[in-house]
Amino acid sequence: MEAKPAKKAEIEQKVCLECGGKIIGRADKKFCSDQCRVMHNNRLNSNETNFMRNVNNVLRKNRRILIDLNTTGKSRVSREKLNEKGFDFSLFTSTYVTKEGSLYHYCYEQGYLQVDKNWYLLVVKKETL
Repeated sequence: MEAKPAKKAEIEQKVCLECGGKIIGRADKKFCSDQCRVMHNNRLNSNETNFMRNVNNVLRKNRRILIDLNTTGKSRVSREKLNEKGFDFSLFTSTYVTKEGSLYHYCYEQGYLQVDKNWYLLVVKKETL
């Protein structure tokens, strides 16, 4: 008697990484639907996204404060005034060091330079793009 050929292995059924549902379609698909794909990626990125959102909110607030206090393009303001408005000195988008060693901090195009312990010079960066 002749041995019967082995049956082809059943095709492994893939399951959705988000809901565990059956995946139909391409062999490299990971999710059963766009909704599951979006939910999965939102869940994975939520902490990072929240952190970035909070930082960007502070940067935008700092920029608005600098714009409000610097109506002439170059102003002098006290640290107390910046603190009253809620300015956060720990976050900025860039810095610039002059030839003399002065350190300007910028929130986008709005900048400030500490000129003494309690006073700041506010400036606007003239950017050419």
